[in-house]
Amino acid sequence: MKVVLAFSGGLDTSVILHLLQERMGAEVITVTVDVGQKEDFNAIKEKAYALGALKHYYVDAKQEFVEKYVAPAIKANALYEGAYPLSTALARPLIVEKVVEVALKEGTPYIAHGCTGKGNDQVRFDIAVKALYPEAEVIAPVREWGLTRDWELKYASEHGIPVSHGIYSIDENLWGRSIEGGVLEDPYNEPPEEVFEWTTAPELAPDTPEYLSIEFGGGIPVAVNGVKLPLTNIISLLNAVAGKHGVGRIDHMEDRTVGIKSREVYEAPAAITLIKAHKDLEKLVLTKWELMFKELADNTWSWLVYNGLWFEPLREELTELINLMNEGVEGEVKLKLFKGTATVVGRSSPYALYDLKLSSYESISSFDQSLGKGFTQLWGLQSTVAAALRRKVKAEAVAPTCTGRSS
Repeated sequence: MKVVLAFSGGLDTSVILHLLQERMGAEVITVTVDVGQKEDFNAIKEKAYALGALKHYYVDAKQEFVEKYVAPAIKANALYEGAYPLSTALARPLIVEKVVEVALKEGTPYIAHGCTGKGNDQVRFDIAVKALYPEAEVIAPVREWGLTRDWELKYASEHGIPVSHGIYSIDENLWGRSIEGGVLEDPYNEPPEEVFEWTTAPELAPDTPEYLSIEFGGGIPVAVNGVKLPLTNIISLLNAVAGKHGVGRIDHMEDRTVGIKSREVYEAPAAITLIKAHKDLEKLVLTKWELMFKELADNTWSWLVYNGLWFEPLREELTELINLMNEGVEGEVKLKLFKGTATVVGRSSPYALYDLKLSSYESISSFDQSLGKGFTQLWGLQSTVAAALRRKVKAEAVAPTCTGRSS
């Protein structure tokens, strides 16, 4: 049997590659998808063949990742539980798509991954596989065979499988970097500086703030400081610039799909900077009713993506709505980067709903203040009637009653 394995070259998938041959007699075809992780892909390829892979595929999907996954996430201000910019979650359906393409090309229904039985990725992989290739059979050795990290390390040592024995489990792509394990498993421990690569500690960041402007067109960043750039380049630039100022460190308690509470640490300088700028620009151009409803749409979109439901029709329908609402999200946002913060300090747009003559308290105002009296009476009509009625009912309930004669 042929098995197509999503292969990162790390501990789990290296051991799995060997085990699939040993326990199942499988011919293993490995697939590595490049979504911007800083890896030596030639070394991964060589390792796959050294461990017995029948074939190895490398797929460069960086551009597709940014255009089809990251861009919609920016429009949706995508932050799971208000904190996590979905870096790993966004990449999983794309990785599965490329793995499925290889499986179909190779004519096999067997697809394997290295996800555990307690994490989110198993959900994302399994559902995406079934959505794209219903006839496929998913093989998940870590959860099905009860593999543990210490057992895998011992197995790798016994079978000459080269693996890096790092303390932390790390996943990264263009949109962010996640770090788990080690001392981070105790949520009371402050993350040690060694876990961070993309961001400077805020206290060590430059003592002088740096200003930059981001221009948006249709909800998508198109320029930085007046220079037009592809979105991929903008993300790379902001990861470097904002990261230098300590922007993008995230440490929060997260609710996994399977119900487990998890302490998560992330680095996402570009994601945090762009989402903050985009959301601020929306406030300038969308009505308050649009903003109120879009927040619900954004939160739901983010929840669906996090929980592995990229191919859920509701996610696709919400994307259409969000795209429509972003058509007029054009303009420029000015930010101040300083000591771990990205602060919006200015914004402008040809579609701005802000009108100085309406908003100003100075004599240039064109607003007829006399309209306010009638508006406030109508706006609070039911509230004031209800409040008066409740006072009356309460007063009657506590009023003394006379049941005897007075002398």
